Amino acid sequence: MQVSVLGATGYTGIELVGLLRDHPRVELALLASESFSGENIAEVYPHLKDIVEIECQSFDVDRISRASDIVFTALPHGVSQDIIPGLLERDLTVIDLSGDYRYRSAETYERWYQPHKSPELMEEAAYGLTELREEEIKNSRLIANPGCYPTASLLAVQPLLAEDLIEPEGIIIDAKSGVSGAGRGASRITHFCEVQENFKAYSVGCHRHSSEISEKLKIWNREEAEITFTPHLLPLKRGILATIYADSAVRSAGDELREKILKTYKDYYDHRPFMRIFADRNPQLKYVTGTNFCDLSANADDEGRIVIISAIDNLLKGAAGQAVQNMNAVCGWPEITGLDKTGSYI
Repeated sequence: MQVSVLGATGYTGIELVGLLRDHPRVELALLASESFSGENIAEVYPHLKDIVEIECQSFDVDRISRASDIVFTALPHGVSQDIIPGLLERDLTVIDLSGDYRYRSAETYERWYQPHKSPELMEEAAYGLTELREEEIKNSRLIANPGCYPTASLLAVQPLLAEDLIEPEGIIIDAKSGVSGAGRGASRITHFCEVQENFKAYSVGCHRHSSEISEKLKIWNREEAEITFTPHLLPLKRGILATIYADSAVRSAGDELREKILKTYKDYYDHRPFMRIFADRNPQLKYVTGTNFCDLSANADDEGRIVIISAIDNLLKGAAGQAVQNMNAVCGWPEITGLDKTGSYI
C-alpha cells in the first residue's frame, strides 16, 4: 500500500512519517511540505538521516494521486479544504488530522474556525475515534481524525453517558497538555521562557475542542450534554491528562458505583488493544508517553460524585497513532499493526 503524508514537517506529520516508515504493510511514497519543498526530510529532521531520505514536494494533487493509495493530511485548519476534495475526486482514501471535517454541522465549524469551502463533505466524513466508530470508519473514504483533547475526553465520557451512569448536565473536563499540542510554529505563548516552570489555563470557556466534544456527545446520545471544558498548558513536550468530574445517575455507594463504571469500561474496551483500564491506580503521563494507549481510571464517593482520569500521548493516540489506527481499520488489518510501541518511561 502506497501512502503519502501532506504536512510532513510538523510535529504530527513527522510522527506519522516515523510510524509509517516502520509499518509492515505500507510504503512511504511521497512527503509534502510547502515550507520545506525541495528539501530532504532528513535535512529538516536530522534524526532521520539514513533512515528516511525523501525530498519534500509541494502540494500537487495530480502528483500526489499518482503516487498514493492513502493520503494523510496533517495540515493547518482551512488548508485541508483546498486539497482534500481533489484527492477524493481521484478515488483516494484520505485521513485528515485537521479540524476541517470533524463536525457534522458546518454552522458549528464556522462558528469556531472559519468559512467552510466543502461543507457537503462533512456529512460524508467518518469521525475517526476507532474504539467507538469502527464500522463507520471501515466504510468511509474520508476519515476525520479527532482532536487530541476530544480523544481523551470522549473515550472516558461516552460509555458512561451511553449506559446512563452519569448525568449529562454538569460534566467538567479539566485537561492538561504538553506544549507540542500547539504545533511547531513559533509563538510567544510556547516560548521556552513562557512555559518553563509555569502552569496555566488558556482559552477558558472558548476553546474550540469543547464544541467538538459537545457535538459528538449530542449526536451519539440524542441529547445535549452540558460540558465545561478548561485546557491547561503543562511545561512538558507531550501528553494529555484529563480529570473529568460528573454526577452519578444511579443510586449506589462509592465503591459499588466505582465497580459499575470499571465494568462498563471493560465491557466497552476489553477487546481494544489500546485501551487500558486501571483499577488499582490512576493513570500518569509516564504510562502513555510514546504509545498509542489511552489509560482510564474511575473514582467515586458516596455522594455520587465521579472522578475519571484519562491519559494519552497527544501526538500519538491524540493524532498520528490514531490516524494509523484508522488506516488499519480501513484496510482490514489488525488494529495494532505498526503501533506496538512500548514508549519510554524515562
